[in-house]
Amino acid sequence: MQSICVFAGSSAGNQLIYQENATRLGEMIAKNNFRLIYGGSKTGLMGRVANAVLNEGGQVIGVMPKGLFNGEKVHQGLSQLIEVEGMHERKAKMSELADSFIALPGGLGTFEELFEVLCWAQIGIHEKPIGLLNTNDYFDPLIKLIQYSVDEGFSYQNQLDMIQSSADPEGLLHKLKEYRPPVMEAKWNTGNE
Repeated sequence: MQSICVFAGSSAGNQLIYQENATRLGEMIAKNNFRLIYGGSKTGLMGRVANAVLNEGGQVIGVMPKGLFNGEKVHQGLSQLIEVEGMHERKAKMSELADSFIALPGGLGTFEELFEVLCWAQIGIHEKPIGLLNTNDYFDPLIKLIQYSVDEGFSYQNQLDMIQSSADPEGLLHKLKEYRPPVMEAKWNTGNE
């Protein structure tokens, strides 16, 4: 594992612990000599992670669609900024550059990015580790939702097993390093068999 793609809010959240844990994660990424791949913004938790990696001498690659430059405020101190045409190209490029993924607390964009890489893993497009930095139990409701989907027969336990979760940045990185993909069951169960 050489690079980690981080999905995170472009807002900082209402509690200081979100910012503190984002900074700790960035420091741990740099200290473990991983390269950070992320959305390229200087604001919110995205900016916190990037700044922490850069402050520790690490490498940060931002990927941002040209149309978002004004609204998202591009980070000017990155190791590399890759300009793309749109959001689909952004996500594809970030996935191409990453060996693993970590979602930090965020909003709809973060959820969408997380679920896309989970969906890609479930159908075999990749076997890269996927982690949740579960600061302040932020992702507990999401994990419960996926568990409910398993309980109700719409998902399988191995799909939930793809997700590595920890409130501790160092512990999460350890889980990602040790990750072995679960054996996936058949995706489609029509109930008519």
